[in-house]
Amino acid sequence: MRPASKEPKRRSRPSSPLRDRNPSSPPRSRFSPPRVSLLDDVTEDFATNPRSFPHSVKKQCWEKAEKIKGRDPDRWRRDPLGNTVFRKLVGCPGCLCHDYDHIVPYSKGGESTLENCQVLQAKVNRSKGNRTEYSRAELIQKSSYCRVSGRDMDLIELSAYGNVRPAREDSYCPVPGRGVDLIDLSAKGNIRNAQEFWGCTIQ
Repeated sequence: MRPASKEPKRRSRPSSPLRDRNPSSPPRSRFSPPRVSLLDDVTEDFATNPRSFPHSVKKQCWEKAEKIKGRDPDRWRRDPLGNTVFRKLVGCPGCLCHDYDHIVPYSKGGESTLENCQVLQAKVNRSKGNRTEYSRAELIQKSSYCRVSGRDMDLIELSAYGNVRPAREDSYCPVPGRGVDLIDLSAKGNIRNAQEFWGCTIQ
């Protein structure tokens, strides 16, 4: 008779820390509370002082910029350095482009409020960066200069808005074939330009 075969011994599996862990007890992390607290602080700070100006502040900031005589103030303004800027051109590098600039840089604690906002030529704003010490003459040297005539401004408005809107409603000339397009006649030079360039009659 054959001797009874011995059953092979089963290897005992090492205990798994995941199995031994009590499922009722949540994982402990000493870093969780500070992370949540830090995130809350950053979120709260961003909500009270956003990086970009709100739309309402940008609108008021544009309205407080210097007006250009004879041009629609909703479309044209001057920055504090005297540079002409066009409302539709925001954030581009051209000479008529502008930014809504923090007078006191955001990185230096400047708030995104109307008091700390100015319309500034985009090229100047990029040269200014986050510096707080600079002279007006230095910023003027950084400006991108371009000479724009009234006729040029009319063409720019036509391209961007489809019409040329006057600064005053009581002084205008309709463009032939496009009754909604108006040319400001508040300046004598514009009356002559309107007759020669557009061929319209004064009303």
